[in-house]
Order: sequence, then structure tokens, then C-alpha cells
Amino acid sequence: MRMRALWLAGLLYAANAAAQTLPLPVDPPRLQANAADGAQRQVLMMLKVAPAHYTPGGRYGDDYVNAPGRVSRRHLAGAIAREHGLVLRDEWPMPALGVDCFVLDASDRATAVSQANALATDPRVESAEAMQVFHVLGTSGSPRPDPLYAVQPVASAWHLDEMHAHATGKGVRVAIVDSGVARNHPDLRGQVALSRDFVSRQDSPGEAHGTEVAGIIAAIGGNGLGIVGVAPQARLLALRACWENGRAAASCSSFTLAQALQFAIDARVQVLNLSLTGPSDRLLARLLDAALARDISIIGAVDASAPDGGFPASHPGVLAVDGLTHVASIASVRAPADGIPATKADGSWGLVSGTSFAAAQVSGLMALMRQESPGLGPAQLVTAMAPARTVLSSTERPRAINACAVMQRVSGHCVCACTTASIVR
Repeated sequence: MRMRALWLAGLLYAANAAAQTLPLPVDPPRLQANAADGAQRQVLMMLKVAPAHYTPGGRYGDDYVNAPGRVSRRHLAGAIAREHGLVLRDEWPMPALGVDCFVLDASDRATAVSQANALATDPRVESAEAMQVFHVLGTSGSPRPDPLYAVQPVASAWHLDEMHAHATGKGVRVAIVDSGVARNHPDLRGQVALSRDFVSRQDSPGEAHGTEVAGIIAAIGGNGLGIVGVAPQARLLALRACWENGRAAASCSSFTLAQALQFAIDARVQVLNLSLTGPSDRLLARLLDAALARDISIIGAVDASAPDGGFPASHPGVLAVDGLTHVASIASVRAPADGIPATKADGSWGLVSGTSFAAAQVSGLMALMRQESPGLGPAQLVTAMAPARTVLSSTERPRAINACAVMQRVSGHCVCACTTASIVR
């Protein structure tokens, strides 16, 4: 056992040494450590768009963005902001909801909350809310430096070698709404179909949490490096809505998340990974409903510190994912959450822990399910993933996902561990 550990550690050292030629990520100049504090002083105001400018299920583009009413709505938003002692700061179209969203600056959090309530009663305003802040659910580091396929928890538990002979997530579009993804990582080159930055609106740098989630979902298979993603041929959309604030932590705002969700809807993704948590948010809840209505499977990480599992994991229709060692009072599925080998933003590999990464593994499995049975909708896939999903008591031990049985439910045939999984349970 000691020799095996030394061998794995040696491979990790060699892989990480080779990766040192990659450039280190840099912080975008626009983002500062107090970005979350600034978001707390902002208000989101929605103005209704005439139905003629929005086609359900359609893409928004030049016709929507440059619609004649857009300029007048911007002027109206500025006038309303001035009436309430606020400053118009930013805007973004939300055609999935038939609204334009405007960001207004207040002097402090208390003013933002009170003015949001006042705006909500204005007949010219479709809805308004105080900006909220979310955070990711993962930590980096582990005393066991063995981030290789052989020690990926789901490699053996989910029989990935056998499963990948049938499904690899090929062609399935998976949106990662998170911090920035290091697209030049050796295990991620070519895996990101497109990326967008809704924080700085520039070409985003690679950041810790987003890169770790991306690798767990879709790291390249068969390249002799690092790890293998659960869905190595999925097409990733790296949507940066969160910014790092030290020690692999990252924060997001209602507005950045809303922009990313709207983009994911418009891009017709099939799986949406949300490895983050925060307070219940009306605008985001509406966008999640719009995504579910368009057959997008949404995976959310459970916040073990929140009684309801946190938002968006607690939102109806979202598949909530908890860790095997946690028991949250929410109907959820369970996946490994501790000591997960992952890709790192500096081009290396390391171990990470947190329900963020449990959710990432389930998003990968969902991509395999979508490839195997493209005609099934989100609700059917959730049922296949967890046919007996229930709220657990405080003393009940969580049960791990039986990935082979899940794949048999959606495909109608055995794809792995066929001596045991042939009896679906």
C-alpha cells in the first residue's frame, strides 16, 4: 500500500511539474475583494418588454437588444432611479422573462432594501429586489495528494470505464455557472465550447473553483494526464458569474447569475451546474423555472448549513446534490464530496472537498443520461436518478447514487456492473 501511494504521488508530482509552463491566472483589474460589499448596495429593477419583442423559446439577438423600445426603457429606468435617489449602473435583457433588468446603486444596504420595496409598488416597474450575494460550496486541499483516475471516488463506484464504452456525454452542452475556467489546462484544452464573463465582461482568467468543477465534469479521457471527467466528451459552456475572494472562495451576485442563466437558456444548454448557494431570490427563481420549461436539467449543490439546503438547491425542479457524509433536511441525491481529484487553475491537479464537487459529478452523470436518452425531460431524468428521493431524518444514513442502475433506467439496457445492476432498484 505504501509503495502504491508513493507511485501515485510520483505521478502527481511529474504531472504537476510538467504543468508549470502554463501561465498563472491573473486577477481582472475591475474586480476587487470588496465586490460583494458593493453588490449589497444595489437594486435590481425589471421593466416589462412588449410581447412583440420576445418569442418564447427563441434566441435574443440584435432584434431584441436593439428593439426600438429598448432606448426608451433605458431612459425610463434612469428617470425612475433619480426619483428614488438611485444611480443607474448597468442593464441586461432577460427575454426568457420578457423583461429588461437594470442595476441601480444605493448609498448602503438599508437604502437598497427600502428602495427595492418602494420600486416594487411603482406601476411602471414589473418587479424589483435588493441584490443578493451567493457563494460557492467547495474547499481546496487534502492531506492525500493522489489526484489520479485510480483514486477518483466515482471511477470505481460508478464503473466509469464500463460506462464510457456506452456514453461519454458526447455533444451534450453543459453550462457551468461559476468562477472562471482555465481553458488551457492540459486536461481541459478543447473541452470548453465557449466562455463568457458576466463579471468583468472581458476574457476571464482561470480561477480555482470554476476550473475544479469543469475538470470533474469533463476532463479529457485517454490523454495519459491527471483525471477523467465523468462526461469527457461533453461540451462545456464556461459562464463566469462569480469572482474569487481568496483561498478558493468565490462570490456571485443576483445580477451576474441572472445574466449567466439567461445566456444558458438562450444557448439551449441541456445541463446546468450550479455549485453555489445563497438566499432565495425571485429573479433567479423565475429564470430557473424558464430553464426547466425549456427542458434544461439543473443540478444544485446542497448547503449543509442551511435548514432547507440553500438556494438554488431547494428550488422545485432542481436536482439537489448532497455529500455522502452529510444529511440535509432536503430531498436530495448523494455523491462523494470529500477528497475529489480535480484540475487546478495553475495547470496542476489536486484534491478538493465540498458539495460543489458532488454536484459536478452528478452534472457529469446527467450529461451521460442526456446522451443516452435525449427524449427524456428534466423531471423524468430526476426520477430516474432518484426514484425514491425523500427527506431524510437527522439519524438516517444517506444512500449513494447507483449510477449503473440509473443508466439502465434511462437506456433500458445494462451498461455497467451488469451482474448486479441488471435488477433495477
